[in-house]
Amino acid sequence: MLTSLFFFFLFSSVTTAKTHRFVKTVSPSSLGLDQPQKLSHLHFFLHDVVAGTNQTAVRVAAAPATEKSPTMFGAVVMMDDPLTELPDAASAVVGRAQGIYASASTSELGFLMAMNFVFTEGKYNGSSLAVLGRNTVQSAVREMPVVGGSGLFRFARGYATAKTHYFGLLEAVVEYNVYVFHY
Repeated sequence: MLTSLFFFFLFSSVTTAKTHRFVKTVSPSSLGLDQPQKLSHLHFFLHDVVAGTNQTAVRVAAAPATEKSPTMFGAVVMMDDPLTELPDAASAVVGRAQGIYASASTSELGFLMAMNFVFTEGKYNGSSLAVLGRNTVQSAVREMPVVGGSGLFRFARGYATAKTHYFGLLEAVVEYNVYVFHY
C-alpha cells in the first residue's frame, strides 16, 4: 500500500507538469554569441551637480531622521549627470549617467548606486552599461560591478572604479575607469 501511494504521488506530479509557451531554447550563435568576447576599457568623468542652475541630481525622498543623520541615511537622489572626456565640464560630453543613488549606511557615507551609463558618441551611441553596487564615497577608490548592458554592450559584465577628482559645495566630479567583457 505504501509503495503504491509513493508511485501515485511521484507520477501525478510528473504528469501535471506544464510546459510554458513563453520560454524556448535558442542557439547562442543566433544572437551573435559565437564570436570571441572583447575586453573594453572606458575612461570618463561624471559631473554630479546637486544645486544651482545646472542641477543634474535631485533628492526625491528622505526618511524622517535623514536630516539628523551624519551620513544622510535614507536620502534618495535621482541623477542625470553628464559624462565627459576630461574633468572640465566644458570638455566633450560622451554620455549620461542616469539612475538613483541612496544613502544606505548609518556609519559612513555609503551609497547604493543603480545607474546606467548611456553613451551618446561614436560607435557606442545608443549603447549603455548598467552598474549596481555600493559606493563608499570617502574611500579613495571605489569598485562597483557592471551587471549588464545594451547595444554594443549586450551581455556585458565587468567592473567600474570611481575616484573623486573634485568635491565642492555644489558639484562633485568623479573619474571612472570601466572594464567590461562584451561581444
